[in-house]
Amino acid sequence: MMSLPETPLYFDYQATTPCDPRVVQAMAPLWTEMSANPHSTAHESGQQVAAMVEQARDSVAALIGAEGREIVFTSGATEANNLAIKGAARFALHHAPSSPRRIITVATEHKCVLESVHDLAREGFEPVILPVGADGLLDPQALREALILPALLVSIMTVNNETGVIQDIPTLARLAHERGALFHTDAAQAAGKIPLSVGNGEARVDLMSLSAHKMYGPKGIGALYVRRRPRTRLEPLFSGGGQERGLRSGTLPAPLIVGFGAACAIARQEGEAEAVRIAGLRDRLLSLLREALPGVSVNGSLEQRVAGNLNVAFPADRPEERTAQQLMAALPWLAMSTGSACTSAEVEPSYVLRAMGVSGAQAARSLRLGIGRYTSAADVDRAVAALARVWRDAPSLPLCRDAT
Repeated sequence: MMSLPETPLYFDYQATTPCDPRVVQAMAPLWTEMSANPHSTAHESGQQVAAMVEQARDSVAALIGAEGREIVFTSGATEANNLAIKGAARFALHHAPSSPRRIITVATEHKCVLESVHDLAREGFEPVILPVGADGLLDPQALREALILPALLVSIMTVNNETGVIQDIPTLARLAHERGALFHTDAAQAAGKIPLSVGNGEARVDLMSLSAHKMYGPKGIGALYVRRRPRTRLEPLFSGGGQERGLRSGTLPAPLIVGFGAACAIARQEGEAEAVRIAGLRDRLLSLLREALPGVSVNGSLEQRVAGNLNVAFPADRPEERTAQQLMAALPWLAMSTGSACTSAEVEPSYVLRAMGVSGAQAARSLRLGIGRYTSAADVDRAVAALARVWRDAPSLPLCRDAT
């Protein structure tokens, strides 16, 4: 008799989050009866949509303690990171030729940050990539030493997308400003999950990248915070009609922006209580996993970690080599992820885990489990039961499938 397919479970909240129904409801009118171009302010329909866009802009700004006019809408955090890093570098290159050419970042950053920094090397800039400790944290002393030579920009993410580790952004920003460098942070994995503030004084953030789909908003919309005072100057990535104060040309996607604003408003109202609930579920998940599979370990700091992230290494307690990719292939109904790149020829361990000193074998046994707004205790129990059963009891796991 054929067994019935399992009901899907979602444990991949760091990759993306489901759009909150309240966000969908807020966007709905802008797809149909309120579909005017927000830049067409010569008529009432355009004015109404423009007002909704500005209200959403204020909502995004309020989440991080900024002003609405400091928010530049983008297609997502990848574009925001590119605009922040390349925009700051190219403005300095063209308008302040005597500025430093060093750009400092961290080995565990998102690929779009690392690639942006490396791209600028072809334009005469010097990338400086700092290491992290076994806990995934950057030692402030390492940044202090890197800043002995003048730098233009320091870019350090607030929350790591693989490990959920939270960096000490105020301390790191202060060190950057003491040496005259701009400070940028990719906060895509932090917004809506931990309190954020762009701050003031030496501990301020000059540039901050955000993404709606990481916090129960729609895909395709993000934002870059650009500080007004002291003013942070950027060169736009592409040319056009000069929208978004000349920094990001193109017609604004009003429905997505309104959804982003709604997601930020929900996060401001409910985020603190939600984080407590999610942290409890994460602790339950880890406790049950360790009970079912003694030897499970956590990658990165457990204390300095966002509530919904659990990056774990499964035990090497069997004679045959097993990988997290094989575990995922055996449980296709359980959405989860790993930093490994699976191909028919090899499994390449996560560069983030390797930068933390995790061995290739342990990295290959590591899995990222994301918990979020719609996860229940019953979901956690069912996921642990399935993971433990397959890892411990199955006579063999399927081979790693070809990457596509």
